[in-house]
Amino acid sequence: MDRTSTEDMSLGARWKLAWRVLMDGTYARHLVTAEATAKTQKAPAQVVAPTPPTPLPQAISTPALPPERVHASALTLLAALQREGRLVDFLQQEVTGFSDEDVAAAARVVHAGCRRVLHQGVELEPAVRESEGASMSVPTGFDAQRIRLTGNVAGQPPFRGTLRHPGWVVRAIRFPAVSEALDPRVLAAAEVELP
Repeated sequence: MDRTSTEDMSLGARWKLAWRVLMDGTYARHLVTAEATAKTQKAPAQVVAPTPPTPLPQAISTPALPPERVHASALTLLAALQREGRLVDFLQQEVTGFSDEDVAAAARVVHAGCRRVLHQGVELEPAVRESEGASMSVPTGFDAQRIRLTGNVAGQPPFRGTLRHPGWVVRAIRFPAVSEALDPRVLAAAEVELP
C-alpha cells in the first residue's frame, strides 16, 4: 500500500480500515495479495479495494442479566442452607431474648443441616497442611489468597509465625446447575397448612 495514502488518512479512517481487515477475511486476503503483487512489480502500486466497503456492524449490546440470574448459584446455595438447616430463619430471628440453652439447641439443628449441604456440595481441604497453633514459615512469593498475615506485619518475607487457622480451599464442586425455570430469589416458599 502506498505510504502517503495511509499518512493522509484520518485516524478514524485508519480505525475503520483496521476493523474491516479484522472482521472481513476476504478483504484482508485481497489487501495482502495486492501488496505482494506491488512488491513483485517493483513499482509503486495503488491498492484498490476489490469490493465496495461494507458498513461496519453496529455494536451488539447484550442485555444485562438481572441480579437474581447473576447470583443464581449463591441464592440456590442459600436456599439449600435454609431448606436443610433453617439458616435464614435462624439469622433472621432476634436471639438476644432467648436463653443460651435455647440458642445452643437451635444452633445444633442449624449446624447439622448446613453441614450436610456443605458436604454434599463441595469437597474441602485446608489452605495449608500445618495444624492450628503450629509454628510455620511464610516464604517469599507466598500466595496472599491462601495465606493472610495478621499481627505485627513489617518487613519482607520470609516470615515466621503461628498458624491461627489453616483456611479452606474448595477441591471439588458437586452443586447442580441452576435451572432457568426456577426463580432463585425464592429461598423458601411460604408454607400453608390446609385443614
